[in-house]
Amino acid sequence: MWYVYILETKDGRLYTGATNDIPRRMAEHKDGKGGRFTRSFRFKRLVYTEEHPTKSAALKREKQVQGWTRREKLALIKDDSNQPKAF
Repeated sequence: MWYVYILETKDGRLYTGATNDIPRRMAEHKDGKGGRFTRSFRFKRLVYTEEHPTKSAALKREKQVQGWTRREKLALIKDDSNQPKAF
């Protein structure tokens, strides 16, 4: 299973990513190994996840969400009835 996720950074920015292992990826972000963006803007919390059956589907959705405005991403987060568990 693959996942698209959205993180909120400490200064309120939103970061969208994809992974097949959410706990590992969150640990990488927390340790500053998650990518250039989250090294610069440390993440505060995981605010959204959605499951995808394949890596290809997850990456396609990740790119779609990354192209959205902040307002669209916040609406997605707000409308999500399957809020992520603590990882």
